[in-house]
Amino acid sequence: MNEVTYIILAVAAISLASFLPRAIPFLLPKGRIKSRFLNSFLNYIPYSVLGAMIFPAIFFATSSVIASATGAVVAIALSLWEKRLIIVALGSILVTALVLMVI
Repeated sequence: MNEVTYIILAVAAISLASFLPRAIPFLLPKGRIKSRFLNSFLNYIPYSVLGAMIFPAIFFATSSVIASATGAVVAIALSLWEKRLIIVALGSILVTALVLMVI
């Protein structure tokens, strides 16, 4: 396979991967989904994808994995205590900055 064919196939594959998630909702039947399992599964997909994208990046956001992990633990703890989003964000930033100053 030469280089031009490879590039054309790669662009076609990326285009298809980008187009399918947008086209599938139009192909599905209209109305509400009656399956409780499928409905709950579809409700959790955005949170799962967001978590899968953000969580690994947390550990490489600073020069120290220890500081990043400490900030993540504080953010998880504050969110489990049902604090507001701004408190969770500021608390984790503050702890991460303090740990970076100590290290």
